[in-house]
Amino acid sequence: MPDSRANCARDGVPAQAPRPTDAADVARVVRVLLPLPLAGPLDYLVPDELAVPEAGSFVRVPLGSRRAIGVIWGGVAPDVPVDRLKPLVESLPTPPLEPALRAFIERAAAYNLAPAGAVLRMAMSVEDALLPPRPRRLCAISAAGAAVLHNPDGGTSGDGKLTAARRRVLETLHEQGACAVTEASRLAGCGVGVVRTLIGAGLVDEVLLAGDPPAPPLPRWDTEGPALSRDQQNAADRLLARTQADGFSVTVLDGVTGSGKTETYFAAIASALAAERQVLVLLPEIALSAQWLHRFRRRFGATPVEWHSDVSHAGRRDAWRGVASGRARVVVGARSALFLPFPELGLIIVDEEHDPSFKQEDGVSYQARDMAVLRASIAGIPIVLVSATPSLETVINVARGRYARVALPRRHAEAALPEISLVDMRRERLESGRFLSARLVEAVSTTLAAGEQVLLFLNRRGYAPLTLCRACGFRLQCPSCTAWLVEHRFNGRLMCHHCGYQAPLPALCPECLASGSLVPCGPGVERLKEEVAVRFPAARTALMVSDLLAGPRAAAELADAMVAHRYDVLIGTQIVAKGHHFPMLTLVGVVDADLGLSGGDLRAAERTYQLLHQVAGRAGREQRPGHVLLQTYMPEQPVMRALASGDRDGFLEAEAASRRTAALPPFGRLAALIVSANEPEAADFTAQALARAAPQLPGVSVLGPAPAPLAILRGRHRRRFLVKAERSVNLQAVLRDWVSRVKLSGSTRLQIDVDPYSFL
Repeated sequence: MPDSRANCARDGVPAQAPRPTDAADVARVVRVLLPLPLAGPLDYLVPDELAVPEAGSFVRVPLGSRRAIGVIWGGVAPDVPVDRLKPLVESLPTPPLEPALRAFIERAAAYNLAPAGAVLRMAMSVEDALLPPRPRRLCAISAAGAAVLHNPDGGTSGDGKLTAARRRVLETLHEQGACAVTEASRLAGCGVGVVRTLIGAGLVDEVLLAGDPPAPPLPRWDTEGPALSRDQQNAADRLLARTQADGFSVTVLDGVTGSGKTETYFAAIASALAAERQVLVLLPEIALSAQWLHRFRRRFGATPVEWHSDVSHAGRRDAWRGVASGRARVVVGARSALFLPFPELGLIIVDEEHDPSFKQEDGVSYQARDMAVLRASIAGIPIVLVSATPSLETVINVARGRYARVALPRRHAEAALPEISLVDMRRERLESGRFLSARLVEAVSTTLAAGEQVLLFLNRRGYAPLTLCRACGFRLQCPSCTAWLVEHRFNGRLMCHHCGYQAPLPALCPECLASGSLVPCGPGVERLKEEVAVRFPAARTALMVSDLLAGPRAAAELADAMVAHRYDVLIGTQIVAKGHHFPMLTLVGVVDADLGLSGGDLRAAERTYQLLHQVAGRAGREQRPGHVLLQTYMPEQPVMRALASGDRDGFLEAEAASRRTAALPPFGRLAALIVSANEPEAADFTAQALARAAPQLPGVSVLGPAPAPLAILRGRHRRRFLVKAERSVNLQAVLRDWVSRVKLSGSTRLQIDVDPYSFL
């Protein structure tokens, strides 16, 4: 952390001034950490008319020509006269950050080699929440709306029938209480116009509310949950023993798909609530939260607070304030929820702990699962990691005795695990433009004839991953990235899945101007839906992909429609792979099982196994037996053999042996350095400077620089280093010393990714 002289000099104070001696004045000097990527806290003077705020307090301070909100990070004896320091403007009434959270911010910053202020920014991401709340216009269900909602005939509104969307709004307001119009429309999965219509019809009232919104109903820990199986009860008892003990512990809830892991860890949540502690549940996918919320509400009689990117700004502000005040007792959210200011956190659950979406790669790079373990250790509380396919890092930590393991080896209600078979695509003779093998087509026909449901899995969004000209061979590429444009035929657009660029599909080839020459190459889920429509015209088919789902409620409604058997065939990407329970779904067909095995990702085999195991687990979850067909061109590949044989532990042992031999994580350390600049020459110049300063130490090797596989991303040219180190090496210290020797200039940026998951 830099000294105070540097901090003050940066804020306009000369660095060479003499040291003050007045102890009373020094006692009024505070260090303030700002949510900015600065080297450390800045020094300020508390005016005589203000009391010295305690550590963790939110304050407003001058910064250049503007004012900024920061956090008191302690006091210090400055190296400049006190009268040269800028005065603190005001102390905000927001509850201060707890010492454990401040320690977590510092340690997370140190581990991930990020400025502490950049990590603090994630903990105060909604600045409005730090200020006294302004009066807000909210909407609430009226007495007339409640009467219509409970009318068994469906009721009518002032301008016609109570449509499904209007009913969803009324149900949402009935369950959630008063909320903003935008939040009501988001939760109901409709446009704000639907809410406005209900207001005009008198079924929804608008109210002006001063201060914080009313506290939501608290989850009841003493409600009776569903009867647990013997396996679930034994696992729940072991979880309770771990979570009720004082101090930090990590427990892995390792259960096969369909074993009832969620209901099992709900017992631990009930125990934490009974002890008057707050609970954080991290989920990897927003789309999973709606079904999870339904199960939580059924178990605890109330809805927990949500925290993810689909929540409106007002909703996030209320959630942040609810957490900070302790009114929010249970929070379910994405990885960023880890930085919320819980004053009474007593339990953390990381569901699907293996999921790669827990890795944050933009801004501050961090692995949310590992940082959740860090936060639990600092707070001295238990954490539960939940998965049917635990990550190799977690498996090794169990083997080393660092984590405890609680197993659920059988499916709930005696349901059998599905039979998994491989379809060797080298022996198939597919028609042009067709992607389903004869064996899979026959299995789909048989399943539909039996009145059962089918899931076809292809982890590729859109219609086709590549569009080329058959006249000149030109391939449509993103103008800002070295990536092909993906055709999305349902909305008539070409899209880049890396930067978000969109364009209409051109009528002529941009290169040779040939007409009608652009052809799609390869399948996406939209193209697969076309094939299913041709082969099974009577089948009711739905797509489950993030592009077409307007938030968690839309995902939940599609899942409910599957449960109600309003669809026969579900086609989807990875969001169908976990968390869903479809009683009549008995066949899963994986169209391209080899898709995740290409590229230089060290975890490719592990991640492919996890994903395919999870999607296979959707089949046969009740009395009807399930069957899974994996279409593969590499049936001899260890991942495919392990899936077909059901030998998860054997696969993990082989994967661990391979990584141990190569000294790769979790048996070694990796870090990536990514240099990016607007011009390729600037990126090369900095990369070469880093190469000359690279560490020459035993146990450390540096690979690169080399152009990244995505050599251009969002218009920036990228060069990569990969640092490989033995576990005994203090990798952060090595990296910190290395990068300190090279000065960045102009548009050049350097991102450090400790424990990288992506190698693009």
